Amino acid sequence: MRLPRLPDLPVREHLDDVVATVATHGTAVLVAPPGTGKTTLVPLALAAAAEGRVVVAEPRRLATRAAAARMASLLGEQIGRTVGYSVRGDRKVSADTRIEVVTSGLLLRRLAADPELAGVTTVVLDECHERHLDADLLLALLLDARAGLRPDLRLLATSATVAATRLAEVLGGAPVLSVEARTFPVEISHAPPVRGERIEACVARAVRGLPADGDVLAFLPGVAEIRRTAAALDGIDADVLPLHGRLPTAEQDRALTPGPRRRIVLSTAVAESSLTVPGVRAVVDAGLARVPRVDHRRGLAGLVTVRVSAAVAEQRSGRAGREAPGRAVRCWPAGEALNRFPEPEIRTADLTRLALDLADWGTPDGTGLTWWDPPPEGPLAAGRAVLRALGAVDDSGAVTARGRAMAGLGLHPRLARALLDGAPAAGTRLAAETVALLDDDTLATGSDVDDALRALRSGRGRAEVRRLERLVPTTPGTGAGAAEVVALAHPERLARRRATGGGVYLMAGGTAVEAPGGLADHEWLAVAVADRTPGAQHGRVRLAAAADRELAERVGAPLLADDDEIAWADGDVRARRVHRLGAIVLDERPLHDPDRAAVRAALLDGLRTEGLGLLHWTAHARALRDRVATLHRVLGEPWPDVSDEALLAHPDRWWTGPLDRARRRADLGKVDVAQILRGLLDPSVSYRLDELAPERLEVPTGSKIALDWSGDQPVLAVRLQEVLGWTASPTVAGGRLPVLLHLLSPAGRPAAVTADLASFWANGYAHVRAELRGRYPKHDWPADPLTATPSRGTRRRR
Repeated sequence: MRLPRLPDLPVREHLDDVVATVATHGTAVLVAPPGTGKTTLVPLALAAAAEGRVVVAEPRRLATRAAAARMASLLGEQIGRTVGYSVRGDRKVSADTRIEVVTSGLLLRRLAADPELAGVTTVVLDECHERHLDADLLLALLLDARAGLRPDLRLLATSATVAATRLAEVLGGAPVLSVEARTFPVEISHAPPVRGERIEACVARAVRGLPADGDVLAFLPGVAEIRRTAAALDGIDADVLPLHGRLPTAEQDRALTPGPRRRIVLSTAVAESSLTVPGVRAVVDAGLARVPRVDHRRGLAGLVTVRVSAAVAEQRSGRAGREAPGRAVRCWPAGEALNRFPEPEIRTADLTRLALDLADWGTPDGTGLTWWDPPPEGPLAAGRAVLRALGAVDDSGAVTARGRAMAGLGLHPRLARALLDGAPAAGTRLAAETVALLDDDTLATGSDVDDALRALRSGRGRAEVRRLERLVPTTPGTGAGAAEVVALAHPERLARRRATGGGVYLMAGGTAVEAPGGLADHEWLAVAVADRTPGAQHGRVRLAAAADRELAERVGAPLLADDDEIAWADGDVRARRVHRLGAIVLDERPLHDPDRAAVRAALLDGLRTEGLGLLHWTAHARALRDRVATLHRVLGEPWPDVSDEALLAHPDRWWTGPLDRARRRADLGKVDVAQILRGLLDPSVSYRLDELAPERLEVPTGSKIALDWSGDQPVLAVRLQEVLGWTASPTVAGGRLPVLLHLLSPAGRPAAVTADLASFWANGYAHVRAELRGRYPKHDWPADPLTATPSRGTRRRR
């Protein structure tokens, strides 16, 4: 093919270098910012320089059609001749097509069916910097095909950011070519939301504050925010146009085409780098993007809203300086720190579909492939587990015939299963409608699947339904409803209302969710979409269908199990036999002879949860524990550690006798801890317990008074008159630990505290004597305590 006169875009003067480098090295990286012409001029030059077809892989359907349309217009042709495109459900190519623009996901399907890519000379992987999951996997598989089947296949990876070093390494040390953009200066300002202001209101306020001297491109995270922003701009003197991947082609084209009036284009991330929106003089950036995330612990996956990276923010603002000096308003504080680059989807997304693609390729665990970032082991293993449950792979991880059929549908494996199995049950039409809704929940106008399906039949989405219908045999079904199709896709989201009410449901996967409005009137739900707001107590049902137990047990049969459960729950041992659907208990009955080992484990859990206070603690047991604990601290082994932590860490040392017969909380309360503690003592030292840590000490009057061992030092609380004549403080633990004396007044209150009785007699007694003589005149307070006779009771002064 011959090249026409190409527009004067920055990449034009580099086309010869790009073509020669790709031809010489087989791989190359082209770094060029948005607006340089890399997406449209480079494929034309590559196709003109070599035979065969050039395939351009784009991350989004909207960008795919737009790139093909632009190249066709440069050639002066209709789409489908020299330049064509293929996206899911829409293809315009012919035998004359030399350049085909496709989505990354569609090229993955094609590569799986034809790993040699017969007839293709060059593959251009556009906008690699966006790090979409399909694009990362496509790069790995193309490199694998090139290493084996197609060493002559040429690969050109393009990126709008300068971080191309790693990409070049992945491509085997590919050369890197750079093209600078010719841009005009962009004045950047910040207008963050004021207190309580939603981001849509903030964006609308920023748009209204701009001079009316050019078109405006506003970036918002999703379709719902676009709709609310459009409503907030009602009455503005301009055409307010949405732009996102779910719009009909005609509406997308309208947003991309200048009109007679000033335009305000409200776009998702599709306009960051892949598309050109002409006429833009100002950008308003919400600073947010919607990206896939999966919460493996709760079994909730979906899109979450995150702050954009610095690289993305720079690309967005650059859109205002393509044709003239512009301005960009950023709706976040000026000092807020941003990550340098976007987080690769492969690190955060649900990897079930990737796992199926890898199994279909013959590398279930991805080993042997060259990755930009390898898939994390945990999420990949979780994806393979889902595939096993769906019958898509066998126990070794190899793809099954069913798995190949699912992969060929180009849907997420869950949706493929719902379509394949749902059509015979619910009928092809209803199954296709439900799967279309599950694949694009923006088609839903409320939270009830049945209501959403009625709206879908009279609105957009019908073309996708027809496409899905063509993928499976036509059948009238056996009378099943949409709930069954939903449950086939997400059996772990079958949910039963909790007895506590309040619209809270427990899903079979174990996550609690709250259902809105009329859905909460049903005992069972098949949940299609659920998410969780950070800090919320429960997840939230966004889309579901009413179900019943019979449906749940039929569709969720692999989740059914009968188990004996012996556990500590609600303050006691619960022993029951349960029939459950995943985490949902369907039926239960008491276990009259539970396994003893399981009972012991449950009782130990109770003790760890509620403490050893569940056992029977007499005053003697508490004192015994304190005595042994003091000897362990002062003398060490073989005196044992009897703290709660030590006892619960090694229950085998003391779980004997009555504990072996315990079955419930009440039995624990009958177990004398003193018996347990004495059983812990080594026979070689146990006989010395009363000698080293006596319960009582004899004082000069002959009284035997109990020691308090609960503190760091044993305390003897004794009336002062009873220790008259006692010249030295007593000690314990073989003389290593002095006893702390609390010398009491006749009223039993401490008059003095000392661990050195001799010092007290010499230095403190006179002051204490003077005070006590005045307060207790009927008692004898001898001047010389060392020679005085001790007494237990009142003795009048002589």
